[in-house]
Amino acid sequence: MSATATPAPVVSGLGAIRQTYASNDTFPHLTRAYTEVSQVVRETGLLNRARRFYAVVGGVLALAFAGCVAGFILLGDSWFQLLIAGALGIIFTQVAFLSHEAAHKQILASGPANDRLARFLGNGIVGMSFSWWNSKHTRHHANPNRVGRDPDIEVDTISFLEEDAAKASGFLGFITRRQGWLFFPLLMLEGLNLHFISIKHLLSRGEVKGRWTELAMITVRFAIVLTAVFWMLPLGMAFAFLGVQLAVFGVYMGASFAPNHKGMPVIAHDAKLDFFTKQVRTSRNVSGGWWATWLMGGLNYQVEHHLFPNMPRPHLARARDIVRDQCATLGVPYTETTLWRSYAIVIAYLNRVGLAARDPFECHIVSRFRKA
Repeated sequence: MSATATPAPVVSGLGAIRQTYASNDTFPHLTRAYTEVSQVVRETGLLNRARRFYAVVGGVLALAFAGCVAGFILLGDSWFQLLIAGALGIIFTQVAFLSHEAAHKQILASGPANDRLARFLGNGIVGMSFSWWNSKHTRHHANPNRVGRDPDIEVDTISFLEEDAAKASGFLGFITRRQGWLFFPLLMLEGLNLHFISIKHLLSRGEVKGRWTELAMITVRFAIVLTAVFWMLPLGMAFAFLGVQLAVFGVYMGASFAPNHKGMPVIAHDAKLDFFTKQVRTSRNVSGGWWATWLMGGLNYQVEHHLFPNMPRPHLARARDIVRDQCATLGVPYTETTLWRSYAIVIAYLNRVGLAARDPFECHIVSRFRKA
């Protein structure tokens, strides 16, 4: 069996902005491909829990957090506190990775136990709503890069699709036309945005599972953090502390999730693709081995994570070899690149998409010739 069809580029006046799978594309059915690779993975034991690994990771993060608390108390009124703030931004991101893995049922034996752990880590430590994240992330996994179904390519200041960028005007249009270069600076606000969206979700009128539990956890979390910071530090230093912590958290989170799918093929809303094709062709791995796995919380093995979302982090590297062999056998493109190259791809992609944004001062005739 081989996958002979390739995605056709969607060409506009700005050139080939992205590759997309349209509704009339035909692909061989690769249902057996996933069944076969899944069977090998199960027989190899790669879906077994890795309790010792997660116990070590949890212990290291607990010690790091305790060290930050001790340093915060000992430093007192000192601008060296900003180093503690940066360290906390890193630790909160690493805890968010663990919450993500618990939400995928990777850590503990039962589903409810994993949900409780994910909710505690996400709400109580990081300050993000587990229910919001779980709903959004589940929809993303079901339809990665699918137009109208993947919430991760919906507009949120950044436009990931040319048709969305074309609607941007005014100040948003100014940002959109330069969004590739502004992507990482904008991520400095992402930490604040994640907290805001979480609270907004929990206070919304719709049904929210575990609303009051999550609200209580987030309230206690922010009460402890804000009280400690504003009690121990002068007002200006306290705001600087929070600004650095949120900026580091936002950039680290965004820089870990951005390389996974941005700039990869986009699937039309009504296209029909098998599970194996859909997950492999829209995902990008980041090379680097163990250091990339620690840095990105296992998100560097994005292809394997999407094929086996409940696979523990330490088993993803071995699964990569199995999946790559299957892709080579079937002729299915398997994408992997370095971390820096992935950032360059994301920036270039966002800049190309952003060119579609309307410029209110641009001559209509010049615009037509540009698109010709």
